[in-house]
Amino acid sequence: MDQVSLVIILLAALLIPLIMAKFKINSLPTAVMEIIVGIVIGPSVFNFVNTSDLISQLSTIGVIVLLFLSGLEIDFSLFKKRRTALTPLEQKNAVNTPKYSPVRLSVYAYSTIIVLSLLLAAAFKVSGLFSDFWLAAILFGTISLGIVIAALKEQELLSKAFGQTILLISVFGELVPMMGLTLYASVYGSNSQSLWLLLLILAVAALLLLRFKPFFRFYQNINKSTTQLDIRLAFFLIVTMVTVAESVGAENILGAFVAGIVLKLLNPSETTRERLDAIGYGFFIPIFFITTGVDLNLRTLLTSGKTLLLIPLFFLAYMVAKIGGYWVLKLRFKQANALAGTALTATTMTMVLAVLRVAKSMKTITSDQSGAFLLAALLTCVISPLIFNKFYSAEKEDLVKTAVHFIGANLSTVPVAQQLRKGWYDVSMYTNHPENYQTYHAQVPVTLMENFTAQDLQDHGVFDTDILVLGHIDAERNYELAKAAKAYGVRRIIVRFEDRNVLNEHEDELRELGVEVYNTPEANITLLRALIESPSTLLLLNDTENSIYEVRVLNHLYTDVQIKNLKFAQDITISQVIRNRKLIAPNGNTTIMYGDRLIFTGNKQTAAQIRQALATAN
Repeated sequence: MDQVSLVIILLAALLIPLIMAKFKINSLPTAVMEIIVGIVIGPSVFNFVNTSDLISQLSTIGVIVLLFLSGLEIDFSLFKKRRTALTPLEQKNAVNTPKYSPVRLSVYAYSTIIVLSLLLAAAFKVSGLFSDFWLAAILFGTISLGIVIAALKEQELLSKAFGQTILLISVFGELVPMMGLTLYASVYGSNSQSLWLLLLILAVAALLLLRFKPFFRFYQNINKSTTQLDIRLAFFLIVTMVTVAESVGAENILGAFVAGIVLKLLNPSETTRERLDAIGYGFFIPIFFITTGVDLNLRTLLTSGKTLLLIPLFFLAYMVAKIGGYWVLKLRFKQANALAGTALTATTMTMVLAVLRVAKSMKTITSDQSGAFLLAALLTCVISPLIFNKFYSAEKEDLVKTAVHFIGANLSTVPVAQQLRKGWYDVSMYTNHPENYQTYHAQVPVTLMENFTAQDLQDHGVFDTDILVLGHIDAERNYELAKAAKAYGVRRIIVRFEDRNVLNEHEDELRELGVEVYNTPEANITLLRALIESPSTLLLLNDTENSIYEVRVLNHLYTDVQIKNLKFAQDITISQVIRNRKLIAPNGNTTIMYGDRLIFTGNKQTAAQIRQALATAN
């Protein structure tokens, strides 16, 4: 019977996304549909499935993997300290400079959530509707990071200020309740240990981080399909941290969450993350969500008058607890978007499930109360994404051109800058030669600087750009500045090396850092050879309608998709795919992977839009 129930659950997990795609059900997260289907196939409706020890164990693994992947989603680069001084351009246009960073806004917003959650918990305690003050406060302060991330990905917002702000609020909405739950279980649980032992979790996490920090630097050289070392490392971290957490009286989900953070800080490749997502969301996590619905017996819950009263009250509490974020988000974003973001942060499910599971094991909550909390959370997952999709529209600050900063104004860089200014690029040039400034400043925006040290460039905001081109004639200076810019966090760095000896000395190091290098004589040789071997190359280069483009795929909407199935496949011709520094000759069945560099040709107008879509980080 156990196997039959498991087969039904796995069949449901297979059919749910197919049915959602067939009937174009986009407004509800898949996790919510899985819980609803679990209710239908469970004792509430058809009673096809009953939970057994096997299914319960798989469900527990599912919630552990879910919290691990949630920890893996945290983008710690958002907390990286950036410059505080304004560039001259920003000083000139200070009125348009955002005063509130995503980190600052998220801290303010979640602070209001903490205050309102405590007030709502006190109101429930005083009214006698729910007497456990701390448990209620933890539940009202939760936010479903996984559902929020899914909604932001659909709108391609994770790389934008609005998306980063909502993401950080959601990170706090998972991390703070997680810590609160751990303290709650340690204080009120029967098997709790001393609170100071919880520090062992952080100590072990730090030890694992230091021990495996070099791991992803060399494993690619020895990894093969029969070893999958990165996946083995991931599960080693999960089991280790879960074991440590349970040993010191904490909850296993805290250990899983910390394990995800450790792996994130180890900087795994996108391929590693995709395979972990495949394991989690392909097997364990759907079992957890469907089993949650199976365990939710509506026939029993809805016969209780108190439960029927608590469901709308808990739903309102979930929503009201997040309402303070509306006024915080209005400090930077449009009123409609502030409403949309507030509604999205009211989505709560993942941590509610985890908290209720712990509370039930501690016998600090009844089945009726647990069901009411869960059904109310389910309502937030249905209503909040609908509100978000209804009200969100692009912010003006998101409709900006790609910033390109050139260091060095000369015959090699100025013509390129002039052409880029005609497209979707915001170009600035910097030189330390007064004669070059006098020659070129009337043709392109050139800033004259006295020194070209890394600190001077950082202070003047030169490193605050999407693309940095180091076109100075001094190759050694370019090398040093490239390393400094990479350490600062510049996404793309292109370096000119006219001295082949200097390039030979530093090329491997720079390529390992992800810096792109070029040598003008070699570029000319390559072009001439291409003209000899492929005469049509000159026609393509001189074509006023079509051009050659290269783009790195950062948008998850276009990954794991065959070229023939791309929605713009008829508008461009992909001639090469560069993956892990290897050239792939593509065909219609070639699957695009995250991080691939595509070399393609197409109409200059449509191709530029396609290039921007593919390169939008999501």
